[in-house]
Amino acid sequence: MPETRHLTPPAGTTPRGRGWLPHGFHLGTHSHTEGQLVYAAAGALATTTERGTWVAPANRVTWTPPGFDHSHRFYGRTDTRLVAIPVELCGGLVAHPAVFAVSPLLREALLALTDRRDVRPGADDRLRAVVIDELADPPEQSLHLPEPRDDRLRAVTDLLHADPARTTTLAELGRAAGASERTLSRLFQTELGMSFHRWRTILRVHHALVRLTAGWSVTDTATECGWSNPSSFIDAFTEVVGQTPGRYQAGLRER
Repeated sequence: MPETRHLTPPAGTTPRGRGWLPHGFHLGTHSHTEGQLVYAAAGALATTTERGTWVAPANRVTWTPPGFDHSHRFYGRTDTRLVAIPVELCGGLVAHPAVFAVSPLLREALLALTDRRDVRPGADDRLRAVVIDELADPPEQSLHLPEPRDDRLRAVTDLLHADPARTTTLAELGRAAGASERTLSRLFQTELGMSFHRWRTILRVHHALVRLTAGWSVTDTATECGWSNPSSFIDAFTEVVGQTPGRYQAGLRER
């Protein structure tokens, strides 16, 4: 892995504009007085809050409302676009961190907002209104990986974070965490809103996105992230991300 760089912006400031960030770049925990959209026009990013982690490849954009502590990590050489949303306009978006699908119109509006400054009076305001309109649909939940508060459940998820490819059953993980399979199964549903299998699948897809962005082959990514064969990986990836791994990598080359 390349060296990870850290940057924590001054409290109360909102970075704007665009910039290329290296693989592994980490923007430390911070918050903003305004809302913020972060879009990877190339590469991918992960946004982490106390509610969990959202991964955003180039067909997603992350949203963080004002006042939420969060951090970002970038994967692949990332063309990063930052768009601030003034507080008075944040009521038009969900009141919690989220990730949204990026339509062709939304992509072009985000690029235009970050490629140049106001070319005509009010032009940026009109583009920002288009962005907010495009984000009116419900946020995309498939790439959200929630994190637990229960110590037993956190012990299990920590083991999986350390090795997403491990095939250990929930019962075996429970013995390591000091909890029964039944208790852990209930906690996954009540705390995280999904089954153990679903949570582990999304974790593996997060890791797969990082590897695909870095240029790994579909077959090698499937093996490294815990799938028994490329076909099952392709099916799971497509269900979560909305496109095949091959199509995702082709899209990276096209941008």
